[in-house]
Amino acid sequence: MRIPLSWLREYVDLPATETGRDVQAKLISAGLEVETVEHLGADLKGPLVVGQVLTIEELEGFKKPIRFCTVDVGRANGTGEPQEIVCGARNFAVGDKVVVVLPGATLPGGFSISARKTYGKTSHGMICSSDELGMGDDGTHGIIVLPPETEVGKDAIELLELVDEVLDIAVTANRGDCLSIRGVARETAIAYGLPLRDPALLDVPAPNAYGYPVKIADPSGCDRFTARTVTGLSAEARSPIWLQRRLQKVGMRPISLAVDVTNYVMMELGQPLHAYDRSLVQGTIGVRRAEEGEKIVTLDGVERKLHAEDLVITDDRGPIGLAGVMGGANTEIADHDAAENGGNATSDVVIEAAHFDQVSVARTARRHKLSSEASRRFERGVDPQAAAAAAQRTVDLLVLLAGGTAEAGVTEISAPPVPHTISVPADHPDRVAGVEYGRETVVRRLQEVGCDVYGQDELIVTVPSWRPDLTDPNDLAEEVIRLEGYENLPSTLPRPPAGRGLTARQRLHRRVGRALAGAGYVEALNYPFVSEQVFDQLGLDADDPARRVVKLVNPLSDEEPALRTSLLPGLLGALRRNDGRGSHDLALFETGLVFHPRDEQRIAANLPVDRRPGEDDLAALDAALPDQPRHVAVVLAGAREQAGWWGKGRPADWADAVESARTVAREARAELGVRKGQYGPWHPGRCAELFVTVDGEDRVVGHAGELHPRVVKALGLPARTCAMELDLDAVAGVGDDTPQAPGISTFPVATQDVALVVDEFVPADEVEAALREGAGELLESIRLFDVYGNAEQLGEGRKSLAYALRFRAGDRTLTVDEASAARDAAVALAGERVGAVLRS
Repeated sequence: MRIPLSWLREYVDLPATETGRDVQAKLISAGLEVETVEHLGADLKGPLVVGQVLTIEELEGFKKPIRFCTVDVGRANGTGEPQEIVCGARNFAVGDKVVVVLPGATLPGGFSISARKTYGKTSHGMICSSDELGMGDDGTHGIIVLPPETEVGKDAIELLELVDEVLDIAVTANRGDCLSIRGVARETAIAYGLPLRDPALLDVPAPNAYGYPVKIADPSGCDRFTARTVTGLSAEARSPIWLQRRLQKVGMRPISLAVDVTNYVMMELGQPLHAYDRSLVQGTIGVRRAEEGEKIVTLDGVERKLHAEDLVITDDRGPIGLAGVMGGANTEIADHDAAENGGNATSDVVIEAAHFDQVSVARTARRHKLSSEASRRFERGVDPQAAAAAAQRTVDLLVLLAGGTAEAGVTEISAPPVPHTISVPADHPDRVAGVEYGRETVVRRLQEVGCDVYGQDELIVTVPSWRPDLTDPNDLAEEVIRLEGYENLPSTLPRPPAGRGLTARQRLHRRVGRALAGAGYVEALNYPFVSEQVFDQLGLDADDPARRVVKLVNPLSDEEPALRTSLLPGLLGALRRNDGRGSHDLALFETGLVFHPRDEQRIAANLPVDRRPGEDDLAALDAALPDQPRHVAVVLAGAREQAGWWGKGRPADWADAVESARTVAREARAELGVRKGQYGPWHPGRCAELFVTVDGEDRVVGHAGELHPRVVKALGLPARTCAMELDLDAVAGVGDDTPQAPGISTFPVATQDVALVVDEFVPADEVEAALREGAGELLESIRLFDVYGNAEQLGEGRKSLAYALRFRAGDRTLTVDEASAARDAAVALAGERVGAVLRS
C-alpha cells in the first residue's frame, strides 16, 4: 500500500519537521513493514509553469510529425513574451492549458532544460507529459492538458503536487485495515500519540423505503449492502487535478470522474465500491451464488464462465458483476470520451458499498485468476461498518465535483451486528512478553486501537469492526506488545537443559554423508515431488510397489503431484541438468526420506497446542502418516578417475556403484551381501542385488549397477550412467551401532595371496564369503585385487579371481605354517562351495 505523506497529514497533525523517514521509523516500530520511502520530485527544479497554447505551426519534411508552438507563460519567463517551443505530441490544440518547463529547470532523472536548436527552430523549453514529470500513468500517454480555468503562469510544481514523499507498506494478510489511508493514519496517530481525524465519521442518512431495490439471496456471502443513487452528473465534469494526483501517487490510473471517485474513497476508507450506470441496470439488484455455467464479461473485456460457488451481483438479466472482485461490462460507466465518440455519457449512477465474505471473494479471485484492488481488501478483511460512510463520501464527492444530485432514497440491508468480545486476564500481555506492563497500560493500548475495555483483573474487550484479526487473548497481547515497542522487550537468552546429543540415526546419517563425500561424491538435495510418468521412464513393472504413491491435495506443481518412493528421479534429474550445462564427470549422492502409503488410511487428529501431546496422541499421528524410511542413493557418469600424467584414468562403471553401497554398509557396521539381480531401471547383466540377513533370511535392501539403455534414453542421461539406491534404515537395523574403538595390534600381519579359477557365472561375493568362513578367526581382512579371463589358459567359461588375505593373531606372531594352514582351509571351503581351484 502506497501512502502519500501529504494525504496522511490530512488526518494526523504530524509535526512540520517530520519526514517520511521519521514516519517510516515510527511505523516500523509499531509493527508495520514500511519497505521504502519514495521522494517524489526530489531532483525537480523549476521554473515549471502553466502555459496557454497560442499558435501551432506544423513543420514539414521530417520523419515524424513536429509542431512549432508559441505558448503564453505570463511573466514566468521574465519578459511576458510568448515562449517558442518545438513539440512532437499531438494531443493538444490552440487554446489548451499545458505544463511548460523553461530553460534553467531540471526534470526528474537530472535532465537539464536549456534553449536548443532542433528541426530548424530554436526551442526555448518543453511542453511536458506526465511521464517526463515522474507523475505516473495518466492514461493519455501524451501532453498534460489542464482544465481551462487554470491560471496562466501558475507554478505547476505546486499545482500538480509534484513534490511529496510516499511510504510503500507491505501489508500482511491479517491487517486489511492498513490497505487504506484511514488505517495507516490510525497507526500513525497511535505511534505519535496524536488525535485522529477519522474520515469515516460522517453524517449518514438512515435507510428508507425509497432507495434502489436490492435483494440478497445469500446472507452468508453478503451480510451488508448499501445502495445510493446520484443523478444529473455532468458529461463535461473531469476529475480535478488533486484527485488524479492522489490516485497516481497510490499507484492507480485516473479513468473517469465516477470511477476515480470510487477508487479514491476505497483508498481513503478501505471500503471497495462500485458504480453502475443506472440506465443499464435492469430491475432489482441481487446478490446470489452463480449457476454453474453462467457467463459474464468483466470490465477487463474477458468473458468468464462462472462456478457455482462464485458470488455474483445480478439484475433481471443475470450477473452484472463478480462480488468483491470486478464489475461487469454490461453496466460500465461511460465517460465524456464515449460521448465524443457518439455514445451517451453516464448521467445517473447507483453506488454499491457492500461487505462480502472474505473466503468467498478469495476463492473467486483465484479461480478466475483475477486479482483486483477490491479483492485484495476483501480477502484481508474489510470494516463492515464503513460501508454506509463510504457510500456517503462517494455521493458527496460526486455532487461536489460532477454537479450531481443525491436522491433521497437510501438502501441498506444488513444483518444485526454481533460485536466480538474477548475475555482476557489483565496480566496476560505481561506473561506473554515477560514484561510488567500493568493494567493501565494494557487498557490504554487496547483503547487506542479502538477496543472497548471493561473489568479489573479480568478484562472484557470488545474489538472494533475494522480489526477482524483480533480473535483471541494472544492477539490482544500482541497489540499491547507491538505498541509498547518490540525493541523494548528484554533480550534474555534461554537456558536449555543439557542436550543428549544426536540420535543413532542422525549420527549414521552424518557418517554416511561424510564417507560418500570423502569418496568423491557431491551431495545434491532435491524436492520430494515426482510425476507418476517417471515410473514408466524407469521401466518399473505395473505392479511394482514403488508405483503406489502418496498424492498431495495441493501440490506446488500439477506436473509433480506425488511424493517420491525413490531418490533416483530427483538425482537423475540433477545429473541430467549438470551434464547439459557442461559438467560431464559427475558423482552425486543424496540421503533423504521416501514415502509409502500405508494399507490402512487414517485421518490425523488435530493435536493440542497448549500442552505437549501425549504418547498416545503422537502414536496416533504417526499411524496416520505415510511410512517414511530413509534411503541413500548415488548416480555416476563420465570419468571416475581423471586421466593425466599419473595415468590413463578410467570411466565410472557398475563396480563403483556397488562399492558406494559397501561404503554405506561399513559406516552402518552391517554385513551387506551382493549378488546378481534384475530390477527396474538397471541393466539386467550389470545389476547387483543388495541384501542383508535378518533372522537367517535374506532381505533385499537395494540395487546397484549400470542403468538400462532404454532408461538412459528415456531420461536423456549420458551413456553408461550408473546408480545405486539403498534402504539406509534397513541396513542400520542389522548393523551394530555400538561405538568401536579401532584395534591396534603389536604383532605383525601375515599376507597370503590366492588366485582361484571358477566358472564365469559364479559371483565374486560368493567366493569371498567362502574364503572368509574357511579362513576362520585369524583372517583380519580380504580384498579382491585382480579379475582375469583367458580361454586359452583357463578354459572356456572360466575366470580367475585373485584375493589378498591378511592374517593376524592378537596374542602372538603367526608362523608361516599357521598362515598357510588358514589359507589352505579357506581355499578348500571355496572349492567345496563354488568349485574353485587354485590357479597354477
